[in-house]
Amino acid sequence: MPDFKQFRLPDVGEGLTEAEIVSWKVSVGDTIKVNHTILEIETAKSIVELPSPFGGVVAELLVDEGTTVDVGTPIISVDVDPSGAPAAGGQPLPTDEAMPDEAAQTVPDGVQDVPNPPEEGAVEPGLIGGPAPGGRTSVLVGYGPRTTEAKRRPRRGGPSSEPEAAPSVNEAFSTGRTVAQPVAPPREPHAVTPVRQGPAEGRSLPAVGTPTGGAAASSARVLAKPPVRKMARDLGVDLTSCTPTGPDGSLTRDDVLAASQPDESAAAPATARPRPDAGERETRTPIKGVRKMTAAAMVSSAFTAPHVTEFVTVDVTRTMKLVDRLRADREFAGVKVSPLLVVAKALLLAVRRNPGVNATWDDAAGEIVTKHYVNLGIAAATPRGLVVPNVRDADAMTMRELAEALGALTTTAREGRTQPAEMAGGTISITNVGVFGVDSGTPILNPGEAAILCFGAVRQMPWVHKGKIKPRWVTQLALSFDHRLVDGDLGSRFLADVAAVLESPGRALTWV
Repeated sequence: MPDFKQFRLPDVGEGLTEAEIVSWKVSVGDTIKVNHTILEIETAKSIVELPSPFGGVVAELLVDEGTTVDVGTPIISVDVDPSGAPAAGGQPLPTDEAMPDEAAQTVPDGVQDVPNPPEEGAVEPGLIGGPAPGGRTSVLVGYGPRTTEAKRRPRRGGPSSEPEAAPSVNEAFSTGRTVAQPVAPPREPHAVTPVRQGPAEGRSLPAVGTPTGGAAASSARVLAKPPVRKMARDLGVDLTSCTPTGPDGSLTRDDVLAASQPDESAAAPATARPRPDAGERETRTPIKGVRKMTAAAMVSSAFTAPHVTEFVTVDVTRTMKLVDRLRADREFAGVKVSPLLVVAKALLLAVRRNPGVNATWDDAAGEIVTKHYVNLGIAAATPRGLVVPNVRDADAMTMRELAEALGALTTTAREGRTQPAEMAGGTISITNVGVFGVDSGTPILNPGEAAILCFGAVRQMPWVHKGKIKPRWVTQLALSFDHRLVDGDLGSRFLADVAAVLESPGRALTWV
């Protein structure tokens, strides 16, 4: 008897209330195991992969991709007791892990019989474990005569059938024939995308694409990472119209960019990308994900903590020389050294001299909580919005360790892979607006923190140095702080200490 269990959307972060289904990694009829990744969701903070809490056969996908659902909503139904038979409308997918090496090849006549057929329950001909010609046992789905037409149930809202002339995946595995399905590249409506040949396994896989001439769409799933899908949405590119060139037939950024470029050789104007209607004067975008979370946090911070911002202009010529020396130092080979690294180290030294800026206002308990560790947050602008992941215990790191941590943090954030836990528990932050050529600003505090340092662009400017006007590297720092926790005296001393280290990095030796 089938035993269906539903997996409900869990709370993967701190107080998560909803999430968007980005992409399913399984389809109806797939056989999954415990901890098998089944989908990707986009929370208010990041993209998270969810594993299955139980194994079995996927019976139904209860939520479509692109849908936002509340925590606790059933999203997938799994038959945890399929009794060796596939769920209706599907069949277990053959995988490299599930099949022996010899089973990955077409089994010709005359090969030694496969021993140990299933002892319990009769299996239909044409399925794994079922009877085959010559008294043998099927080792592949579709091995021997096919008495049934086992097809994967189409996804909700998708096509109901496949072109009759195309051989099925089962036939491709059993006979070694190539599965060629008609697809429609964006600029050649009647072209057929060739099939990728798996050299290691000796089998052919169906190409990813869309059918032509109004035919039903292929059931093959488009393989693409979340950043690639995000780029496709931003560029208005249909993923099924792209030709994959990545590993295992996955789409890459270059594939999406290539599909987004107009075809200069196209003679018919109908192939050109449609232009927006002249009457469309505005675009409405749903407020969700990172944007929604950021807006709520910033409004709460702005109207809860009394903000004060102070500014200082600094000659950082010696800091720039230090950056050049560190880049040439073999101790820093393989890591990115930038002015932000020195600014971060200067901030950590200033926190040690002024611990009051590394605190939290606990309104419920009526207490000021001073932290004796520094989780340094770095504001990062990503395609999904502003996120502030933090480097844990940054005050205990060496300069090299801090450089490695900052590099890993920014790379993960730009790829949209920052996890909720990596953005929680920050104690003080830096926002680097200088990378955009901006001189300064008045940043809003990250909720729960007492201060945030704004690092502006570093420019060569005329500066009075030793009584003479000379071109020097100059930048501007701005410190926003919570006036409930940090008064003017403490905020000014902290900002002055950061500026002093950037003006003369050797000064830090006298503070250790």
